[in-house]
Amino acid sequence: MDDVKSSENRNVWVADAAAVSKLRVDPEKMQYILATDVGSTTTKARFFHKKDGVWRFLMAGESPTTVEAPYEDVTLGVRNAVAEVEELTGHGILTADGGGIMSPYDGNRGVDLYCTTSSAGGGLQMTVSGLMMNVTAMSANKAATGAGAIVMDIIALDDGRRDYQKIQRIRSLRPDMILAAGGTDGGAIDRIMETLELIKSSKPRPRLGEGYNLPLVYAGNSDARDSVKEYMSDDFALEIVDNLRPTLEVEITEPARRAIHDLFMEHVMSHAPGYNNLMKWTDIDILPTPMGEGLAIQLIARNTGENTIGVGLGGATTNVYSIFDERFVRSVSANLGMSYSICNVLKEANLDNILRWIPLDVDAKDIEDRLRNKMIRPTTIPQTLLELMIEQAVAREALRLGMEHHKSLATRLKGARGELKMTVFTSFSDDLAETYIDMLRVGVIAGTGGLLSHAPRRAQSLIVLTDGFQPEGVTRLFQDSVFMMPHLGVLSTVYPEAAWQIFDRDCLIRLGTVIAPRGVANSGSSVMDIQVEMPNGETVKESVKMGELKRIPLSEDHTVKAVINPKGRFDVGMGEGHTFETEVHGGVVGIVLDGRGRPLQIPTSVEARNKALLEWWRPLDLYPIDFDNPEVKEN
Repeated sequence: MDDVKSSENRNVWVADAAAVSKLRVDPEKMQYILATDVGSTTTKARFFHKKDGVWRFLMAGESPTTVEAPYEDVTLGVRNAVAEVEELTGHGILTADGGGIMSPYDGNRGVDLYCTTSSAGGGLQMTVSGLMMNVTAMSANKAATGAGAIVMDIIALDDGRRDYQKIQRIRSLRPDMILAAGGTDGGAIDRIMETLELIKSSKPRPRLGEGYNLPLVYAGNSDARDSVKEYMSDDFALEIVDNLRPTLEVEITEPARRAIHDLFMEHVMSHAPGYNNLMKWTDIDILPTPMGEGLAIQLIARNTGENTIGVGLGGATTNVYSIFDERFVRSVSANLGMSYSICNVLKEANLDNILRWIPLDVDAKDIEDRLRNKMIRPTTIPQTLLELMIEQAVAREALRLGMEHHKSLATRLKGARGELKMTVFTSFSDDLAETYIDMLRVGVIAGTGGLLSHAPRRAQSLIVLTDGFQPEGVTRLFQDSVFMMPHLGVLSTVYPEAAWQIFDRDCLIRLGTVIAPRGVANSGSSVMDIQVEMPNGETVKESVKMGELKRIPLSEDHTVKAVINPKGRFDVGMGEGHTFETEVHGGVVGIVLDGRGRPLQIPTSVEARNKALLEWWRPLDLYPIDFDNPEVKEN
């Protein structure tokens, strides 16, 4: 299997021993697995079967999520989604009374494992605090997002707000949980207690349910633990863990992340409508959907051995994940999405940046109205080619902005002096660069989300990811086939081998490889020459000029040798002007030769820009239009 560099690489992902101990059936003896994702609008069931010793995806079932009135019981949506799987496969899964999942498989009915993720009701929402915004508060933010949370606000002594404004803000948020950090071990505790006093004075209430104390994780100066316990334990469900920043040179987020997950299960999920019953159905703990998604992206990185960027392009948020030199970071752009938050993308990106991806004569006011209608009716899908172009234009900008936000988190350890040390879920750098992510060293980009999975042509997914992330050098692009990354992420915690087999064969669509030299030059200047030895023995030679985009067809089951010769100051990974000999993987789209420059050079004049877009799209056959005389009708 060409994605795995060595047989040892398959085994680097280790199952969670505590989760495995809860299983009713030995993973090696399992035959059927059910996984669900209880989303904010849709509950998605995925059914897997072991056939001839190999795990495969068998069937999907979906149903509206039932977390809100009049149902207020998520298990109803789960039952409906699973019932669809039963109907389509003829395999019984639900118990006779419909009140649970039959487990284990008895030879005729049931499954050997049921696991789920959830983002219903807004997922896990948190407030975090620290002493300094760019030091402990930022570390707290990383720990919370790494645990799958949406961070509603970051409170710090130097965040520019007066105390009464912070108290009002905390009081108005109603988070599921608070993470408080601050101070290095052995330091003074006065300022820490000052921050905690703000939190206590605000009297925050939990978002779900009443009559229980809001969970609070303290991950600050260990010398303050006794004082924190005495001051906060009566009013909060307090959990004290190791300091996030025991010294300025060290960041340790794993203990806080685990505490967040445990409290999420114990306090948050137990008060969400119907989750008490759902937790009884599952064999392992429920994970937040973004955490499952992040585990899936890590699974790709570990099995390909490449630095990897992943994205979950959702209706309300854009989640970006990076695994770079084994450092994992997740960022949540909670105001960037393709339905509920689509007007926030309009606001953040501005209309001109969206219009630059639409090479047609359109009315700007009409585009704004269409986006507002999408926000009001988030479940609608494009009915015309113009509507599809508009949504894909917005997606490019959501990805661009999401990546900018992500890079602001994937930075060297703020506040550190001297040598930097690294632990799990950290963001350190060995130099003084703002971000350690070098796109020239990213080997894989993977995307999931409805807009990508449901794109009418796979080339559309590839170009949206390429324009949004602007990969450099030689980069493979993947996408989720039928939205099951969260499902496979949670499965990987107990049965990583099965998760990867399904991932490799049924989930990951190999879109192709993009070869994009870093650098810019005058229009028409030579960017690179490339020579590819095709599977039939033919040698394909291409020269790419500045502003050009070309395609070499190569199916996904082929890998070929390529010699890339960048011109002038262009670089594909070996240095400016240095030849790069490498293996290149095919895909549904093939090999894309991107000579548009990095950073991406888009003409400023409308006429030149529209002409350039059509010329870029022509070799990809991106849309069913006449690229010489484009016209999109609304019927």
